[in-house]
Amino acid sequence: MISRVLIANRGEIALRIIRACKELGLETVAVYSEADRDASYLHLADEAICIGKGPSADSYLNIPRIIAAAEIADVDAIHPGYGFLAENSHFAEICRDCKIKFIGPTVENMELLGDKIAAKALALEANVPTTPASDGALSTVAECVACANKIGYPVALKAAAGGGGRGIRFAHNEATLRSIFPQAVAEAEVSFGDGRVFMEKCVENFRHIEVQILADEHGNVVHCWERECSVQRRNQKVIEQTPAPGLSDKLRKEICEASVRLSAEAGYQNAGTVEYMLDQNGEFYFLEMNTRIQVEHCVTEQVTGIDLVQWQLRVAMGEKLAFTQDEVPQDGVAIECRICAEDPAKNFMPQPGKISHFVAPGGLGVRWDSHVYQGYTIPPTYDSMVGKLIVHRATRSEAIATTKRALDEFVFGPGKTTISLCRQILDHEAFVNGTWDTKMIERDILN
Repeated sequence: MISRVLIANRGEIALRIIRACKELGLETVAVYSEADRDASYLHLADEAICIGKGPSADSYLNIPRIIAAAEIADVDAIHPGYGFLAENSHFAEICRDCKIKFIGPTVENMELLGDKIAAKALALEANVPTTPASDGALSTVAECVACANKIGYPVALKAAAGGGGRGIRFAHNEATLRSIFPQAVAEAEVSFGDGRVFMEKCVENFRHIEVQILADEHGNVVHCWERECSVQRRNQKVIEQTPAPGLSDKLRKEICEASVRLSAEAGYQNAGTVEYMLDQNGEFYFLEMNTRIQVEHCVTEQVTGIDLVQWQLRVAMGEKLAFTQDEVPQDGVAIECRICAEDPAKNFMPQPGKISHFVAPGGLGVRWDSHVYQGYTIPPTYDSMVGKLIVHRATRSEAIATTKRALDEFVFGPGKTTISLCRQILDHEAFVNGTWDTKMIERDILN
């Protein structure tokens, strides 16, 4: 049984987890860096412990300090949130060795699905569509060229241990492939500590569709429907929504059922997300599985009424899912805009500093998940996201109209944010009609 949880994260997700724990009657311990000393959510936790200086390596990525804080605070479990150590199987294994419950999938789940080569093989076993690819890791330029000639250009080189849109390089011809191979290996080694790379056939102008999974420790797996995440820049999501517009009932069912099969094949436990590429012909291909809660989990919560973070905790406490697949609703439409302290006009330059003017939007159907407040200083050390605007309405046209209205209500300054960019996207014909792909922002908005 779990009674006391340490949150190994910061910002809005730390606040989100604290709220979920409080509603379940669980005590919380927040850890923080010196850069986050003034975070407002620290006062909502039952205990707060400083674990180091601002840089992530000295705090939120420092496993010994987090484990020491957990032992000092005498917690039963650790929730990693997303980012930082959330998909670090070594951290999960240390938690297990220390008899501290890791609120997430098992170590074995994380190792299997965190390896993109092994995950692709698992997808094939589960009869989930995949793109043509190399049989495994590629060791030489010659192997790369031979593989590309077999599957056809364009191709993508991907880090076996990569994820979240990182560790990917593209080639449309042999000359480029020869050039990027050593770069891809070096990048994979530096970024992920694993220099293995593999090759996939590149699907161009695709949509990014993902499916939310919940699985308990008793073998029950359900999907909580799909999310449309194609509005991206530099492979990072900007606006997400559910349901995904333009999907037929047949295609939606196929994608969601494929995700359940994959999760069951993996023996998956807790919350996870299966991601796909959807091409212009309506064919979908497995991309990866994220073994954590997603930033965009909120839109799924709005249309299903299921508190995903609470169910992460409930599953970790050994509870069975309280609903079957037929009992997971898909009610209305939800849209999320990630609001980041960045200047879109200056190549998305981060905008750290004190927020002197701040008013969040409200009204019917509006949810604002954020840790910032007027007078808060955005540190330069971390991700620039300051909050998530989530809107839930009965129809997509209503959801778009309410999201626009809510964006117009924001007061935020003096630094620049992506509020204006999100407003511009919502006005664009491709977004309104649901005819975009992952290159929409670079091709249609920033040009």
